[in-house]
Amino acid sequence: MWLPVCTSDQRTDTATADGAPDPADERVVEEANGPRFGFSRQWSPASLRCVDTEDLRLAVYERFRRGEIPRVATLASGMSTTPEQVSAGLASLAAGRHLALGQDGGITMAHPFTAVPLGFSVMGRDSLWWGGCAWDSFALPHLLPDQAPMLVATTCPACEQAHAWQVDDHEPPVGDQVAHFLVPTARMWDDVVFTCSNQRIFCSETCVTAWLDRSGRRRGYVMDLPTLWRLAPVGTPAGPSAATSDASQAPLRTICRM
Repeated sequence: MWLPVCTSDQRTDTATADGAPDPADERVVEEANGPRFGFSRQWSPASLRCVDTEDLRLAVYERFRRGEIPRVATLASGMSTTPEQVSAGLASLAAGRHLALGQDGGITMAHPFTAVPLGFSVMGRDSLWWGGCAWDSFALPHLLPDQAPMLVATTCPACEQAHAWQVDDHEPPVGDQVAHFLVPTARMWDDVVFTCSNQRIFCSETCVTAWLDRSGRRRGYVMDLPTLWRLAPVGTPAGPSAATSDASQAPLRTICRM
């Protein structure tokens, strides 16, 4: 889907009837093994005013997939556009709940990836990521099965006991621990970083109760590890409108498996 940030009358590149750039346009360069379905697009300076938000979204995920933090400057350089256009594109994606931005305009989260530590680490065969939350951390082995089994590590918020599991997309990990989701689903995007930072794994329900008593918070939803594992491939806290929805899961898996 072709979704330029600028309006159609501002575009300087030619386009086909469905809005996609004309392959005959000499400024479109196809490169084998690029980030989008086997090719990438490079633009001449005349077209730097526009950025394709779908290309931008995939570029964000491609950098996260490699274990890198997608920063505005590097995204702009890689897409042959300006930081201002990347920032505008990211704002558009954030408005659609495809990712979350920090106060500085940088990317904080693009589920199930995160650019900031929120209590989990996830180590694949050759990459290491911050795990956004319990849900996102268990989702990564399903999204990137070639990197599985992944080592998901965290500490219990109540007693600081360390925990780690080998997680893949075949069967749930073994463990008596429980996951606690503090924020109800309907309120997750009120503050998505707070939501994810409070989707944690505890030693037991006893630790959940102790943590709630100490923090003065109300009990959320508690589940065992098999339930969390089965939930992980279904979606992320981003919900059906975000990058892991049915409409966009295929292209996301395409870049992640390259």
